[in-house]
Order: sequence, then C-alpha cells, then structure tokens
Amino acid sequence: MNHFVVSARKYRPQSFRDVVGQQAITNTLLNAIENNHLAQALLFTGPRGVGKTTCARILAKKINEQTAGIEDENDFAFNIFELDAASNNSVDDIRKLIEQVRIPPQVGKYKVYIIDEVHMLSPSAFNAFLKTLEEPPKHAIFILATTEKHKIIPTILSRCQIFDFKRITINDIREYLKYIAQQQGIAAEDEALQIIAQKADGAMRDALSIFDRVVSFSGEKITRQATSEILNVLDYEVYFKVTDLILDNKLPELLITFNDTIAQGFDGNHFIAGLASHFRDLMVCKNPATINLMEVGEETQKKYTEQSARATVPFLMEAITIANDCDLKYRTSKNQRLLVEIALIQLASITYQGDKKKMMDAS
Repeated sequence: MNHFVVSARKYRPQSFRDVVGQQAITNTLLNAIENNHLAQALLFTGPRGVGKTTCARILAKKINEQTAGIEDENDFAFNIFELDAASNNSVDDIRKLIEQVRIPPQVGKYKVYIIDEVHMLSPSAFNAFLKTLEEPPKHAIFILATTEKHKIIPTILSRCQIFDFKRITINDIREYLKYIAQQQGIAAEDEALQIIAQKADGAMRDALSIFDRVVSFSGEKITRQATSEILNVLDYEVYFKVTDLILDNKLPELLITFNDTIAQGFDGNHFIAGLASHFRDLMVCKNPATINLMEVGEETQKKYTEQSARATVPFLMEAITIANDCDLKYRTSKNQRLLVEIALIQLASITYQGDKKKMMDAS
C-alpha cells in the first residue's frame, strides 16, 4: 500500500505564482524583495487555510535566493527556522530564539524566523520578544503568522508590517479544484466542485480536505448528488421543488416534502435558512446587473432564472421576510418543527386566491 499524501500537502504552492487568491499580497512581497524594501518584522494575519504559512515559507526561500542570485532552496534550508508558538509559548522558548538570532548565517545574507500561531505566546513571552523585534540584527527577518490578530499586544503590532490575507473566493477555489481534479485524472462535475467550494467557507485547505473525502467516497467520478450526500448538504433541487409547490399553493405536498427532508436527517433550521437563501437568489436573478451576485455555476444559474420568472418581486420580498423570521425564532422555539410548518403555510398562502380554510384540499 503506497503512502497517501493529502492534497493540502501534495499541492502546497512552491512559489508566489502558485498561491491562489492573494495576488495583492504576493505582488507586494515580490516587489519588496526586488526593490530591497522588505521590513524585518512581518505579520501575516487572516482566516485559517488561506496561505499565511505557505507565503511565509515561500518568502523565506525567496529572500536569500534573490540576494545571492541562486535558485536552489537546499542552499538556504539552514537559514529558515520555524517555531510553533502554540507549543513553544513560554519565556524560555523565546529566550532560546533570541540567543539563536544573534548568530549570523553561515550561507546567504539572511536568517528567517517563522513564528506560527504567534497569538498563543504568553504575555511575558511577548514582552521578552519586544526588544529583539524592535531592533533585530541586520541579518534577521521575522515572519509572524496568526489567525487572531486581536490577541496580539499593540506594542508587537506597531513593530510589524501587517499583511491581511482575505478569504479565497468561491470561484477561485472551484477553478483550483478543477485543476487538481485534472491532475489526478478525476472527472468532476462543476456543480459538485461548487458545493465543495461553498462548504470550504473561503479556506483552501478545508476545500482540499473536503475534496479528498469526496474522492475517497466517489472514486474517479465526482457527481453533485454524491457530493451533497457525503457532505450532508441539502441539494438545491429540493428548494426548487419546494418553491414550485409554494407558488402552486400545494400545501399538502409541501408539508410532505418537508417531512421527507427531516426524515433524511436534515435539521429544520438548515432547511428554512437554505430556503431563505434560495428566495434571495431568485430575487437577485430578477435583474441582469445583480445576477453575478449568485455564486453558482452556469447550469444552475439558468434554473434560477427560469424559476425567478414565475415569482414576483413582492412575493419574494414577503417570502424572504417569513423564512428569515422563522430562522431567527428557531433556536428559542419549544416546538421547532411546528414553527417551520407554520412558515411554510404562510408562504403557500401568499399567492393563494381562494378560501384559505380549504388550502389543505387544494392539490
């Protein structure tokens, strides 16, 4: 059995060109190296899985390659020191680091110190680090990485050049997953990759982890249905069906569909929140100028456009309000299922013209 390497490690970028979704930061760092404008203390901050540690490692390699004019990472491997502040957070650990900093590099011009999860350092460790960070030796560069900038003391922040990493967009994640699927010889539906990208919530590492899980389940063909099943995501086809039933005032079938959804193990809150988002997407489809606000594939976009033609703007505005109110009240409700069913009854009665007492007979 061959050793399996997870995609997050296998496809970790080796150059700034390969980093996805952080072009502004990577261009700034490249220009700083080329023009010799690089600060000696840098702070990379942002959500998990967006490329902070990766960029720190690439930068650490690039600094000495650029100054020496040699492009061989092995020549400068001994000039890069990585410290995990989560497990080395005491004053003694920082003192050992400070003692190391004083020694100049044997090869190359700079020694680079990457301190990951820097917010985990104790207050006394931060204070011990202050003087070195303010006046580092000319051969030392510090790269600090954190997901929680607010936990770092202001005196440290004021000594660093801060780079804020943003969440990676759904489109960027989807395109990168498509590239990885091609590399591995996997046939993946765009809609399946879209679901993975949405589930990742802007974190590429999470997206790659989910992708590995889906590949383990599906094999060499990733479908939308299989992806929805393994990720426990309610397929958007359910929302299309529910909306059609609401517009047709078919209350009995609507309640049965909701019951079937609950029977599949989905939470009522998940259902109603998703329905509110579905109505929002239908509203967005009403105007060609706002259609790009929907982060879905082309095929799905067509389905939304078709259904939005059936629903009027006043209906959608009222439907969003009803579904959103239900979502807000869900957690505090004593009878959560009944709350969702009442919301569905209200939704089905928006466009109903007859006697509402006979709605259960209308089918």
